[in-house]
Amino acid sequence: MTQDGHETGRECNRSITIASTYTDRMPSPRLAGALAPWYRHAARDLPWRRPGFGAWGTLVSEFMLQQTPVSRVIPRLEAWLERWPTPADLAAAAPADAVTQWANLGYPRRALWLHRAAVEIRDRHAGVVPRDVDALLALTGIGDYTARAVAVFAYGDRHPVVDTNTRRVLARAIDGSAHPGAAHRRDLEKMAALLPESAGEAAIVNAAAMELGQTICTARAPRCGECPVRAECAWVAAGSPATPDTRRKQARYEGSDRQARGIVLGALRAADPEPLPAAALLIDWPDRAQRDRAIASLFDDGLIASDGELVSLPR
Repeated sequence: MTQDGHETGRECNRSITIASTYTDRMPSPRLAGALAPWYRHAARDLPWRRPGFGAWGTLVSEFMLQQTPVSRVIPRLEAWLERWPTPADLAAAAPADAVTQWANLGYPRRALWLHRAAVEIRDRHAGVVPRDVDALLALTGIGDYTARAVAVFAYGDRHPVVDTNTRRVLARAIDGSAHPGAAHRRDLEKMAALLPESAGEAAIVNAAAMELGQTICTARAPRCGECPVRAECAWVAAGSPATPDTRRKQARYEGSDRQARGIVLGALRAADPEPLPAAALLIDWPDRAQRDRAIASLFDDGLIASDGELVSLPR
């Protein structure tokens, strides 16, 4: 996830200190010089990378790709854009339709956020996805990464774009660490220092760093022998030393609150537009407290609604 970018007082001073010490580890221009040609011949053919894909398609793809594998996103993305080819089309639909269409992508709050963002684009920007990063950040569900991804990949502007994969590439190639530390705005500074002056070339280097992290410089089994930046990598030069992996491990799905939430949403999707009796939801779930907690969290997230005894997807 990305950060909101607000800094005050001590936090601002800390950032200044970090920036002043970071200059000793600025990326070599050769790093970008190796990334760009590799990407041009090795990049996967993905829908959002094709010419003319458009800002709305890019925005939808970025919402869907958050913590979801590419293979699961592609068919859902194509179906979504066929049904709602513009923000205004989605804004005119009911929130329940967005939650239903989201299906099994996971983290269904993103469907509601995307619907709200579509309404905001229609009402504030005449139905056109904005180009300005600050305007994008003002939309529901959009953080630093998504805002810059739309500005760079859809509109061709020059900004650093940093996701989890990029952070790992930067940590290894520049810092010599096997795993990145906690997300920080200095990640944007590192990436910005790596970018060529040309906006077009900068977009390629942004995409290349992400692609490298997804396919070669992976978290668990990096294929360093195939890496185009091996000769420039501080981690390889140091002998690939192990460093602690501070990523939060995801709890198992079976028997979790997430599974309980998913079962409730699945039942409501299947019944939609008809509501279901609240007493019928998760009636066989073995843990009554967990059942109630899962349903309450869905209400809190706005993913389900109730008129008392009956429950439905949001309208």
